[in-house]
Amino acid sequence: MGFAETFKALSDPVRREILSMLKEGRKSAGEISSQFDMTAATVSYHLKQLKQAGLIYETREKNFIYYTLNTSVFEDIMMWAAKLAGGSSEKAAVRKTDMES
Repeated sequence: MGFAETFKALSDPVRREILSMLKEGRKSAGEISSQFDMTAATVSYHLKQLKQAGLIYETREKNFIYYTLNTSVFEDIMMWAAKLAGGSSEKAAVRKTDMES
């Protein structure tokens, strides 16, 4: 998945809350749904969006579906942001040096 899908998935507060819940460890769809005042179908939609963005994994065990964070996507985002910040700092330093000349 690309960054566009990832950032779109992260833009929703409900999905960010689900990710925060999963930070503590894997949870079943029922455990996640119980934390929200919305239908199970709506929570399922949010889980589907997170899964399509590659932010979570789904595993099935008997009659249950469990969700787990995909930390590699977050690592990719952090590396991209670090490179972006580093590039901006370098350019700012060059501009400052040019201005001092």
